[in-house]
Amino acid sequence: MKKSIIFFYGIVAYLIFLIAFVYAIGFLGNIIVPKSIDSGTETTLLSSIVINIVLLSVFALQHSIMARPAFKKWVVTIISPAIERSTYILLSSLTLLLIYWQWQPITTIVWEVKNEMVSIVLKTIFFLGWLIVLLSTFMINHFELFGLAQIFDNLKNIQTPNPKFQTNYLYKIVRHPIMLGFIIAFWATPIMTVGHLLFTIVTTIYILMAVKYLEEKDLRKFIGERYETYQKEVPMVIPFTKNKKKIL
Repeated sequence: MKKSIIFFYGIVAYLIFLIAFVYAIGFLGNIIVPKSIDSGTETTLLSSIVINIVLLSVFALQHSIMARPAFKKWVVTIISPAIERSTYILLSSLTLLLIYWQWQPITTIVWEVKNEMVSIVLKTIFFLGWLIVLLSTFMINHFELFGLAQIFDNLKNIQTPNPKFQTNYLYKIVRHPIMLGFIIAFWATPIMTVGHLLFTIVTTIYILMAVKYLEEKDLRKFIGERYETYQKEVPMVIPFTKNKKKIL
């Protein structure tokens, strides 16, 4: 019974992630969804900025704290190791849904592309960014990354092995193609409002800082010399900027 509950919990967590991921495309692209980044009732500029930054900060704190090895080691003393990743995914997804729900629009236009062809190109790049995100998860281990491998192995009474260090496909171009995809999707828009720009700037800064000072530190400690060599050979996020003296 316990294994079945864990399995069901992991599946629900993954389904909520899928909802949050698909909704993110509509939210940032102002497509179909009932509440997008530029829809809703506007309030004062100051209150909108404060609320939005608080929302993004909640996500950043949750995302960063729960991803640290020390927190993972602690949390598995409370919950089954089989659902540690699913719990992280679930809370990350719920935090994203909170952002979509409570986001305060600031619709003053920063730039608007009038040329139809250029607009189509930007929209195409927007979707390309999301495609890069999705494909990059499969270039390592999508099912382990989102907790599915762990709950399946637990159901079969198998110990899930530690994730393998892989540098497949896009990972030969940048060390963090998932983050590259997000940055592309956030910036590629024919109409950039102040609210959208606020979201984009804050999330881009967070991605670059968290990857460089948190995730990369953990990876060097976990993988060791192989990752240090990888850092010297492949740029962090921006493709084709390899510099053996200073890697971006």
